[in-house]
Amino acid sequence: MEKKIPYKIYLEENEMPDKWYNVRADMKKKPAKILNPGTLQPVTKEELSGIFCEELAAQELDDTTPYFEIPEDIRNFYKMYRPSPLVRAYCLEEKLQTPAHIYYKFEGNNTSGSHKLNSAIAQAYYAKKQGLKGVTTETGAGQWGTALSMACSYFDLDCQVYMVKVSYEQKPFRREVMRTYGASVTPSPSMNTEVGKKINAEFPGTTGSLGCAISEAVEAATTQEGYRYVLGSVLSQVLLHQSVIGLETKSALDKYGIKADTIIGCAGGGSNLGGLISPFAGEMLRGEADYEIIAVEPASCPSLTRGVYAYDFCDTGKVCPLAKMYTLGSGFIPSANHAGGLRYHGMSSVVSELYDQGLITARTVEQTNVFEAARDFARIEGILPAPESSHAIRVAIDEALKCKETGEAKNIVFGLTGTGYFDMVAYQKFNDGEMSDYIPTDEDLQKSIANLPKVEL
Repeated sequence: MEKKIPYKIYLEENEMPDKWYNVRADMKKKPAKILNPGTLQPVTKEELSGIFCEELAAQELDDTTPYFEIPEDIRNFYKMYRPSPLVRAYCLEEKLQTPAHIYYKFEGNNTSGSHKLNSAIAQAYYAKKQGLKGVTTETGAGQWGTALSMACSYFDLDCQVYMVKVSYEQKPFRREVMRTYGASVTPSPSMNTEVGKKINAEFPGTTGSLGCAISEAVEAATTQEGYRYVLGSVLSQVLLHQSVIGLETKSALDKYGIKADTIIGCAGGGSNLGGLISPFAGEMLRGEADYEIIAVEPASCPSLTRGVYAYDFCDTGKVCPLAKMYTLGSGFIPSANHAGGLRYHGMSSVVSELYDQGLITARTVEQTNVFEAARDFARIEGILPAPESSHAIRVAIDEALKCKETGEAKNIVFGLTGTGYFDMVAYQKFNDGEMSDYIPTDEDLQKSIANLPKVEL
């Protein structure tokens, strides 16, 4: 007799992962080494430790260790909101009249409202362990900045956040949550840093980008004694910490004998997608299973689907190490779409390499279609989703409707990375019919792609 699947599949506290999984260890062809921007040689741990905490620098460069022990202090913090539920979307299935079974991993059950806290608490822990005064960072939509401000408050660290200007203006309440937790929040590009002044001069009136904010945060960290820079996405260390999402998802599915067919995640820098898919991709790399994995990105910032696979700067100011990734060029400034967390010119090196090897596929969606899916999901499933997460919802619904046409009862799993309760300006624009779509032309993209650094190894 088939075991009845509950609406919410919860793991017990003792079933939480006690190790993070490093998918790079199972990759025969590893992601390319990150490079020192001055020498164009692979960056060393010592060089990287001038920007990042020492243990985080070691995690960033380690592509052979499959599992990292999660320190007890971090596991204890996780217990405040983890394990997070894997939800069977029965109501959505009924509304769509699809034979597909739809599941979503909900990461919004904490004050930050997103998955970002999984890595924020880890990075704050290592900063505190090293005896630092504080950390600097960037944030797009504000989920990462909110999560980091919470984590720094927990460990009594100073937290300086450079928030992409368009999001700073669109999401004032997210900004105030950060300030409530003790963080200082600066709209980026600002006039507080040399690189900020340079970007403002080059792009007058710019609404900013994650690449701009990263540059400012790195400069702020490297010019203050006792500070290091921390990043909420893109880096391999972040995907390592976020693997807790995928490990819990797989354990919950296994608990009821469910085999995922299609796994879907939104893709900006790669933290959510990489964390969700890591253990599943690991099975594919080891030849143990096969899955359809779909990365969903905004049509306005299509790094996987329209970018090039090349070495590029991770930031607009060109002060960070170079990474080989799918990129639109570090000078690309995305349109002011409302999914602020996806407005990044490149993609995680890990996700990029998995995509290049054909283990995952990618699609773009336009923001009006995304918000239609977000509205429907809120009405049917009772959760107001973040604009970023809603990209995955859009494609999950599309896949479920395909199953309706074919009669195939696929198991579809997607990541619901967070809630959209601080994104009401975006929902207002959509409800008032004032939201538009922007798709960059080939000419637009070529302008920034043409300026990629020349790297020959």
